[in-house]
This record gives sequence, C-alpha cells and structure tokens, in this order.
Amino acid sequence: MPHSLSHVVSSGRTQEIIDPFTGEPMAAMPVSTADDVRAAHERARAAQEAWAALPAAERARPFLRLHDAILDRRAEILDIVQHETGKARRHAFEEVLDVAGCALYYARRAAGLLAPKARKGIFPVATRVVELRHPKGVVALISPWNYPLSLGVSDVVPALLAGNAVVHKPDTQTSQSTLWTIDLLVELGMPREIWQVVLGEPADISDALMDGADYVAFTGSTKAGRKIAEEAAKRLIGCSLELGGKNPMIVLDDADLDVAAQGAIRACFTNAGQLCISIERLYVHESIFDAFADRLVRQVEAMKLGAGRDWSVQMGSLTSKRQLDGVVAHVTEAVDKGAKVLAGGRARPDLGPLFYEPTVLTGVTDDMALCRNETFGPVVSLYPYTTEEEVVALANDTIYGLNASVWTGDPARGRALAARVKAGTVNINEGYGAAYASYDAPMGGMKASGLGRRHGVEGLLKFTEVQNIATQASWLGFDPPMGMPYEKYADVLAGLLKTMKKLRLK
Repeated sequence: MPHSLSHVVSSGRTQEIIDPFTGEPMAAMPVSTADDVRAAHERARAAQEAWAALPAAERARPFLRLHDAILDRRAEILDIVQHETGKARRHAFEEVLDVAGCALYYARRAAGLLAPKARKGIFPVATRVVELRHPKGVVALISPWNYPLSLGVSDVVPALLAGNAVVHKPDTQTSQSTLWTIDLLVELGMPREIWQVVLGEPADISDALMDGADYVAFTGSTKAGRKIAEEAAKRLIGCSLELGGKNPMIVLDDADLDVAAQGAIRACFTNAGQLCISIERLYVHESIFDAFADRLVRQVEAMKLGAGRDWSVQMGSLTSKRQLDGVVAHVTEAVDKGAKVLAGGRARPDLGPLFYEPTVLTGVTDDMALCRNETFGPVVSLYPYTTEEEVVALANDTIYGLNASVWTGDPARGRALAARVKAGTVNINEGYGAAYASYDAPMGGMKASGLGRRHGVEGLLKFTEVQNIATQASWLGFDPPMGMPYEKYADVLAGLLKTMKKLRLK
C-alpha cells in the first residue's frame, strides 16, 4: 500500500475510483466502517492535547512552509487533482494557489488571533477582564469532490492552527489530493496523528463521525447541510456550513461588454461550472442584451475543451456520471419547454465520457428546473432587465445567497448595487475570485446557502471556545459596602454608572 493510503483509517475494504477523463479505474481507495471512524476520533483526541499545548507560533511552522512547498511541487498535485476531478489544469492550479494563500494567511496570524485579549470590565481599574480562546477539541470536517484540495485543506489548516485535531471525511473519489497534502505536511513537521482521514458513504459513517465531534465543518449541498445542522443541534455542538447557490451576475448598461463577456467565461465555466460560487443566472440590461449575448456566444463557441495537462484548455470534464446526467436533464427539460440554446447544449463523448459543452440559454422560465435549482454544471441562462430595482429583485428571488457578480464602468455604482444583493460575497467586475481569494475578509452564504464563514478572523475563531475570565478587586464588590442600606447603594450605583457614561468609561 502506498504510504499516503495508509493515512486512511480503514479495516481493509476498498472502493474503486474512476478517472473522469477516460472512465477507466484509477485506484482502489480504502473505505472506513463506523468502528474505523470511532477509532479515528480516539486517535485524534489522544493527539490533540499535546498539539494544543504547543505555542501557536510553533503550530504554525509546518503551514508557513506549506506555502512554498506546494507551489514548488505543484506539478505533482496538479496531476492528482486533474485525474480525480476531470478539471482543466488552469482550474486545478487555482486550488494550489488557494491552499498556498490561505495557509500563509492563517499561519502568519494565528498566534495574534489566539492570544489573550484584554476587554473592558464593568468598573475601570477594579474589574480586569481577559478573553481566552481554547480549541474545540476534535473537529469533524466533511469536504466535497469538486474542489478537493481547496475545500478540504483550507478548512483543515485553521482548525489545526486553533489547536484542534481533525477527523476529515473527503469524498472518496477525490481523496488522493488530501492524502498527498498530509504526506507533504508530515515532511514539513506536522504531527501525523492530528489529521485523521476516513472515507465512505454518509449512510455508513456519518453517525459515528458526528458522535465523536466537538464541532462540524461541512461544504456541500443544502439538503445534506440541513441534516448536519439538525444533528449538530441535537448534540449541542457548533457547525459551519457552506452550501448551494444559484448565483447571479448583473451586467449594468455602462459595462465594458468585451470585458464582461470574458469575465462571464470564468464566472460560469470554471471547473465546468462545478463550483458553488459559479454564476448560473446572468442578467443583462435590455439596451445591451443582444450585443452582450453575441460577444458571449462567440467566446463560448471558441473555448477549448479537453483532457490532460495542456494549459491552454479552458474547460475540462464533469467529474461523475451523476453530474452529467443532471446537466443533461436540466437542459433537455428547458429546451422541451421552450428555452433556446445560443451555444453548446450537447454532451461530447468524443472528448471523454463526461464532457459537456459550455452552454448558454435564453427563454428560461419559472416552470423549468434550470431556472431555480442549482445545476452545478457548465450552463448559464441569460435574462434581460430594465431597471436596477428590477434586477436587484430578480437577483434576490432565490432561496440561495452565496455569491453574486456586478459588472459596470462605475465601481461606486457597482458597490451601491452590490450592497442590495442578498449574498455573502459580491464581486465587482469579477465573477468570484476577488472576494474568495481575499482571505482577510469572511466568505460564506446567506439564506439557504449556509451558516458561518470561512476566511477572515471568523474562519479560525469559529474553531475555538471563547472564555471570559474576570478578576474583581476586593475593595469594590457588588454588595453594599460597610452596611450601607441597599436602597442607598442602588442610588449611589445608579449615579456612578451615569457618571461613567458621561466620562465615556463604559
């Protein structure tokens, strides 16, 4: 067994995974049982105390090293990610950049974020308050197949830096990138036992995964996220959930149409649309609708599709037959009900078993599944609009609120409109990258798109328990001094509090 596969806690059963580019078997991955998951939790808990006892700056060292190491060894991990997912090499490279940038951000800041913080006490001088941050303990982390490197590693890193151990369940199909990263981090000085990996179907191992956890972080579908939130509530543990999206892009009448059309290519078709923050609804002002549609269609029709390591390929394959079937079903139903295909609209078995053309539709209506349900494929619908009020209402007319995009020649105008869109991140003149890659700012969803945030201060502190330690001076307590009647004490205290307000001492 290759060394990396030994990281999976398994009793020996395996599951075959398939190369999306070819449809051929790629590897046999170990699969975990519920007992294996319980054993992983025991190992993680046994290792966590010593890990948490290390100074935060010492815990950060392997992750500081990870930044350069993963960039230097990018060819290895790019090959793995591509053959796990079927994505184009340039899109796999975005995952490498994400892990490098996110690891560096938190490794540099963890010690400061976790350091004790002095807070104002009720009485100046007499009350001293310190806020402490303690690790949760063992974090259960469930990451999806579409961005296996980014959405696994970039959540594990802050959880570990906060002093936790992690029991991680990546998707079995795309778990090799996780195992490769663990190998690399162990080489860089990370203790092996603090990051445990289990694989398997949720029906078989999810109860055991939740039972042993002190906190749960999940990225995936809204349906699954609701179930995890329910189970976390039953156990009175915290959770963070990044869930689905039906993300809008708004092109205002003053936008540069060539730039906006090129931006839509990235926004809609990165990773063949299998991106939770991908654009699936594209609203274009009626005065420029035809001109924009012509430019977009020309660029879509010119896109280069293909498998393998060619950096010029603009879009790769879908990852699974299930995803392909879902895309085909959405487009077929929409066309049958009257939608018009402007570009694409076909599977491409000549390129590989799971390829589907980048597709642009108009005439999509509410009675079509494509209109409101997340497609999670290379399909976007174009809609004209008349006023800003109308387009804001259209953009917000969804159960989701993950990401949005606004294109305009006037950034101030774009920011004002963006503030009215109910989405956790809104990008001006970019589809998703500006907000997502700005690690100092939080990223996550509103409404049915999730709970909590990754990135920013919250992306690390959510993995901690906060403790308030307050020291009160013995000469000033909360009882009347020297036998003072309580009514008199109440008058004195009320006066004192009003004086403190005037002096801005509270």
